Amino acid sequence: MGLGLEAGLGDSILTTKLDKAINWARSYSLWPMAFGTACCAIEFMSAAASRFDISRFGAEVVRFSPRQADLMIVAGTISYKQAPVLKKIYDQMPEPKWVISMGACACSGGFYDNYTTVQGIDTIIPVDEYVSGCPPRPEALFDALMKIQEKCQSDSIIKDRVNKTHKGFLDAK
Repeated sequence: MGLGLEAGLGDSILTTKLDKAINWARSYSLWPMAFGTACCAIEFMSAAASRFDISRFGAEVVRFSPRQADLMIVAGTISYKQAPVLKKIYDQMPEPKWVISMGACACSGGFYDNYTTVQGIDTIIPVDEYVSGCPPRPEALFDALMKIQEKCQSDSIIKDRVNKTHKGFLDAK
């Protein structure tokens, strides 16, 4: 009688860890929020359009409310005046949350090396994936999206995520 419940049910039931099931569902149902400020935002629009179709990766539900999004895609140049807004929007997103920095300007300031432009959004918020290019192709964004999906699948619902509090220049003021 030591066969247990699973052996008695045979092939009619699938067993797995709760972590794996939730992470699988979470990784294929990302809700991105586009924070687009320049040319890269146009490339994001083409990634979401029918030719490239971001919905193949389960990220077609683009939200424009941070409280409903779990993936922020920062696409374009960020000025120092926009930095507090970006930080506030990031803080409003529920956990777990991920950030993709899309394009040269968001990653490193691009060719705007001046007093008004933030030299990389990672000085304001933590970034999970960087997409290089000016502007990057939609395929490069999809590559970053697939890497975020891999990160989703390795998370645990039991343990807290790594504390992603970020001490940037906004906290120093």
